[in-house]
Amino acid sequence: MTITRRDAMVGFAALAGTITAASTASAQAPRAESQKPVENQKAILGPAVFHWDDLKPEKSPVGAHASICDQPTATVDRLEMHVGMLNPGEMSHPPHKHVNEELIILKEGTCETLSNGQWVRVEAGSVVFNASNSLHGFRNVGQWPAIYHVINWSPNKVVNG
Repeated sequence: MTITRRDAMVGFAALAGTITAASTASAQAPRAESQKPVENQKAILGPAVFHWDDLKPEKSPVGAHASICDQPTATVDRLEMHVGMLNPGEMSHPPHKHVNEELIILKEGTCETLSNGQWVRVEAGSVVFNASNSLHGFRNVGQWPAIYHVINWSPNKVVNG
């Protein structure tokens, strides 16, 4: 299955609408007693802006990683977002699968993604959707570091991995 630029834009619009609706619902709905966070449970994410200059990258053996957020929203149990920097010739981690779904948006570089059993080349501006429980991987096949954004969510399910 080939995802066209139009498909990607429709997906972005749907994701943006979902996040906006979740943030609005969180901000407007009073929290019932049963919704109060218990100890060690993260608060529901409301409207938020994450500035690029505020990200704090941490070096890794394959590049770097900067966390944006990892918490529930009004509609999903877990929304995790981060930015990765992958050195040339490196793989973010071995191919794996998990119940949560994710988008990878390649900002800079040339990579390959394992999608539907095949390695597919992706260039800057490409968007990758990893479906629930699909085997996937991501590797930098270019000459320069690759920078990519990950948006990862798990609606009402336990996240494995």
